[in-house]
Amino acid sequence: MYQLIQKWYARAMARTREFDLDQALDRAMDLFWRRGYAATSLQDLLTELSIGSGSLYAAFGSKDKLYARALERYCSQYAGGLIELLQNADEIRPVVRAALTQMVEADLEDPERGCLLVNAATERGDDPGTVDRVAITMRLLESSLAAALEKAKARGELPADKEPVALARFLTTFVQGLRVVGRARLGRAFVEDAVDTALRSLD
Repeated sequence: MYQLIQKWYARAMARTREFDLDQALDRAMDLFWRRGYAATSLQDLLTELSIGSGSLYAAFGSKDKLYARALERYCSQYAGGLIELLQNADEIRPVVRAALTQMVEADLEDPERGCLLVNAATERGDDPGTVDRVAITMRLLESSLAAALEKAKARGELPADKEPVALARFLTTFVQGLRVVGRARLGRAFVEDAVDTALRSLD
């Protein structure tokens, strides 16, 4: 009897997890990104992921836990790409400009979407788990920028009186403000002037 139960359980779990978890997370992340947490219903998630409620609960536990996983995935991708660029940078200014320009272009192309990190901080500021995830990601970006700026200073790219940590904190803050401005649709000239001014902080 025990073996029969094991076989039944294995088949049931196989049916529950017959969808790809990474793909499901990506689709959930995109839905939360477009609509926000509150405006995304459980039924919206089931439709987007093409699964039943039993499969969703078995894989993720709840809507709240799925959001946490989706936000963690976004933060990993968002921070990971920039960190890799910073770690491999031969010159700091082109990398910082390229990263900021990429954000500008993304916001100009789709201003309603914005940045999931910023969206999470503003919509879910009363949720400790969300606040922690946002803070961890921003601290990671800050430390990576500071390390890259420290190397740039050692190479003579930055003036001797520049403080890498202070610059990193300014740029981390500027990035989040830039994403908010992108949603406000103030136009290319506005954000490009802001980027130019931010880059002059490295002079």
